[in-house]
Amino acid sequence: MKEMLEIQRAVDQLGDDNLKSCLRLALKQIRLLKEQKEPPEDAVNTLIDLYDNLIELQEKKTFWDPKPDCTHVHIVVGDSFAGSTKLALKQLGWSAAHKVITMRENYAIGPLGRLDSPEGRRTRNDWFQDNMAEAFWTFISSEEEYNELVSKLEQIPEQAEVIVWTSRSVREQTGMRHSLYLLRNKRSVIRVCDAPAITEELFNRPNAFMEYRRSGEIPPDRLREALERISGCRQLSADEITRFAEEWLEISEQGGLLRIWTDEAVHAVPADYYDSYLLEKLDYLRPASDHRFLKASRLIGEAMAYCEQDIGDSYFEFRLREMIYGGILEIKGVPAAMRFYSVRRKERLGEGG
Repeated sequence: MKEMLEIQRAVDQLGDDNLKSCLRLALKQIRLLKEQKEPPEDAVNTLIDLYDNLIELQEKKTFWDPKPDCTHVHIVVGDSFAGSTKLALKQLGWSAAHKVITMRENYAIGPLGRLDSPEGRRTRNDWFQDNMAEAFWTFISSEEEYNELVSKLEQIPEQAEVIVWTSRSVREQTGMRHSLYLLRNKRSVIRVCDAPAITEELFNRPNAFMEYRRSGEIPPDRLREALERISGCRQLSADEITRFAEEWLEISEQGGLLRIWTDEAVHAVPADYYDSYLLEKLDYLRPASDHRFLKASRLIGEAMAYCEQDIGDSYFEFRLREMIYGGILEIKGVPAAMRFYSVRRKERLGEGG
């Protein structure tokens, strides 16, 4: 116990609030494990999650310093696509001259109003903390993400071309518009590249067809060939950059919590837009005659597999919990994370067994 108190005091002296929160939770889990107040497998799973987040925090703190000989800066949406891009650049031998900026926030979901103000970022951050179980574990602060992104964009060398990657994904389309809004006064050459479109054109054949919903699905070996064709991507004019920046402002002013990509534009839709879709998947996996509970992770996995939109699993889980609170679904377990609980249709009186 004395050692734990000393560690706690050391944690309290850290300057990084995200790191402090992460370490405090780790200490709590270790204490519960020692006192045998939580099943060992649950505590171990939680500690693994915390370890992964600590590693991510450390990686995010790495100083981003584009060298004077930097020729290209790639702006990508999502850690998955960022990892593939960095690997492909390394395999091409381009890592020294090509740098990557990752937009980690999912702009398909959550409030977007006034993100260029501390109040707007606080509203978005508070919504995630209040409604997304994922936010409890990831400790991503909208303020921190925004400031880090702006800082990196400001450090782009003037001679470097900026490659903004996108796809049919609403996350990437919205992220692309936000990045161009932030780059609207930059004098660099800016190109927009659609990674799936390039890859599909290169590799699809009548007898071998692959359609990518988002850039993060493209394997690094195919992404390498797409990267070799960036000089053919469309260079944006000043008017086009202005138009995309204005579209970002229009999207952010639409309000709402959910956006989809349809008819070549980002549209706000009602928060419960996918509720009936989730219930259809639940009924498919658990017909009315089957009264057993279904793991939330199984249901969300099924929904993700067949959904054309790239909104992320955390939003599906948010809607599951809203339907639980609304009395549409019953729950077994604790909704701390989707692997910890199961759901089923709420039984009416006289039904079930």
